[in-house]
Amino acid sequence: MISVNHVSKRYNKRDLVVKDVSFKVEKGTIFGLLGPNGAGKTTMMQMISTLLMPTTGVISICGLDTQASAQEIRKKIGFLTTEIKLDPLSTPNQLYSFFSELYDIPKEEVEARRQASFARFGIGPFADKRIVELSTGMKQKVSIVISLIHEPEVIIFDEPTNGLDILTSRQVMDYLLELRQKGCCVLLSTHIFSVAEQLCDEIAILVDGKIVDQGSAQALTEKTGSKNFEEAFFKLYSEYHREG
Repeated sequence: MISVNHVSKRYNKRDLVVKDVSFKVEKGTIFGLLGPNGAGKTTMMQMISTLLMPTTGVISICGLDTQASAQEIRKKIGFLTTEIKLDPLSTPNQLYSFFSELYDIPKEEVEARRQASFARFGIGPFADKRIVELSTGMKQKVSIVISLIHEPEVIIFDEPTNGLDILTSRQVMDYLLELRQKGCCVLLSTHIFSVAEQLCDEIAILVDGKIVDQGSAQALTEKTGSKNFEEAFFKLYSEYHREG
């Protein structure tokens, strides 16, 4: 459902931040981009979600080219990033109503969806509090509910557990597994080994803008002759990272 073919992104003549990246994400799977800060993960996710255009290469979602069909693609995807901020003076209820209208969700379905989503993440008691008054974890849960309000088939999450406490992080991870079971295509980026290992069917290791290897956590561990997945990552990073 997501196809990335020889994609590069250059911000100027010198800054090539994504370098000839290719991968596919199929329906009913979770695919992870794992790498340190500055590896190009967020830029890659923004290109896939149509917020940025690639310098070279082609990205398609559900068979649609991201450059030619950006508006149509945005109706089919749910995109969450920590860089997208909710209106601090709005409430979860107000935001839900606004985005329901924006996505043309039938009025007779809005309340049922709202109640189910708020109950799933424990948002109900905070539904009429302003966003500025909510904890980081609650803001993240509201962001997830808003991102998936239109029940998209393709989910793109940039660092979905970043900055969350262990309980909220577990809730988010469990929810992503549920989405996979429903047949959604899930792409996530992370720099947290446990998130990649526990969630992802396949992981691409991103170092300095390039995918240096990919496979399941177990396959990468075995391939590198490592004791565990974390050791496998550092072996790959040490092999391919270039200073300067």
